[in-house]
Amino acid sequence: MRVHFIAIGGSAMHNLALALQAKGDQVSGSDDVIFEPSKSRLEAVGLLPESFGWFEDKITSDIDMVVLGMHAKEDNPELKKALELGLNVYSYPEFLYEHSKSKTRVVIGGSHGKTTITSMILHVLNFWNKEVDYMVGAQLEGFDRMVHLTDTNEFIVLEGDEYLSSPIDRRPKFHLYQPNIALLSGIAWDHINVFPTFEDYKKQFSIFVDQIIDGGTLVYNAEDQVLSEVVLEKDHPIRKIPYHTPSYHLEGTQTYIETEEGDLPLEIFGAHNLNNLAGAQWICQLMGIDPMEFYEAITSFKGASKRLELVHENDQLTIFKDFAHAPSKVVATTNAVKEQYSNSNFIAVLELHTYSSLNQEFIVQYKDSLKAADRAIVFFDPHALKIKNMESISHDQIKKAFNDSELEVYDDPQQLAQMLYELQTQNATLLFMSSGNFGGLELTRIGRG
Repeated sequence: MRVHFIAIGGSAMHNLALALQAKGDQVSGSDDVIFEPSKSRLEAVGLLPESFGWFEDKITSDIDMVVLGMHAKEDNPELKKALELGLNVYSYPEFLYEHSKSKTRVVIGGSHGKTTITSMILHVLNFWNKEVDYMVGAQLEGFDRMVHLTDTNEFIVLEGDEYLSSPIDRRPKFHLYQPNIALLSGIAWDHINVFPTFEDYKKQFSIFVDQIIDGGTLVYNAEDQVLSEVVLEKDHPIRKIPYHTPSYHLEGTQTYIETEEGDLPLEIFGAHNLNNLAGAQWICQLMGIDPMEFYEAITSFKGASKRLELVHENDQLTIFKDFAHAPSKVVATTNAVKEQYSNSNFIAVLELHTYSSLNQEFIVQYKDSLKAADRAIVFFDPHALKIKNMESISHDQIKKAFNDSELEVYDDPQQLAQMLYELQTQNATLLFMSSGNFGGLELTRIGRG
């Protein structure tokens, strides 16, 4: 099969391109800009475009399928040519559904935790050499790519994102998968630029539940009240399995999960991660992994990339970075670090980087989200506001929204860097949370003077 990617450089798109080439398909692609690590990974296998930009002459009638990424615009010249020629144009999730029509589709969704849960499932399956197709939103230890596709595997495990599918398909990605087995981890308002009200956002999860095939199974976090209400009001014929945070305890900074076979040490920590683990265990059981096999494998799971990722550790300073940016994720992550390092000076640094987090109406959702920290710092880049064509926001507005008059607010990356690089650290734990990069901050230089 010959497949052309419009916007091949995206995180998900380039991984799909690599997966298809590895499967034996003929792959080509275009993009106007490609950053690392996508650039090097595409170049290593001969898929990096010779020139950046959009070229109509790349679109020919012998192409079997065009995959359209979100980075492209509706008026993209390659897209226009593909439509004129009547080629099959698919969004990323549409393509995955077409590939998996004959497979058992396992879809992991939710406002938070879906990448970690998907990663846990794949770690356990890989531990027991159970081959599955998959798509996950983070690079995993022991896996070459974030996407793996075959013509033979029975199962495909998909991380189910609620964001839009493509510039010409405004459906949330997870609406396209029609799962046989599904998991929902929770519902907490996000993506305000697409879903302007909480009711709009919640409705997308209700639609997702409706699209689980008759006779399928939904595993859901029973500790999330909004999610439970959405699930329990449904009456179509699916099996519903609730899960809860399992019993665990700390010995120093070591987390132990309590099981019927005894207490087992974990590499991960935090109540939210233990809650994620409970959901992953149910999904693995539905895929043929019994509970004790699951526990044996999960003890070696170190976490997904950028999810409570340990950056630095010595006797005086521990540094974590995390992808958390939505309010519910910020609360869960800060609480986890505070619990784990309760005897240290805990400093939490959050970057407001997404459209939602910089929106003056939405930012009030962050109220008390950093209260677990001994010292709370928020950074935002005014340039990001200009790029997104958004109204400016003041330091006082941010402090009021977070309900913290002592909150430290920075809008100059150099000032933030200088403060952190000169930070005097003694028995300190630093947590950096963002989907951005804090204006190019070098985390490994912190506390070096």
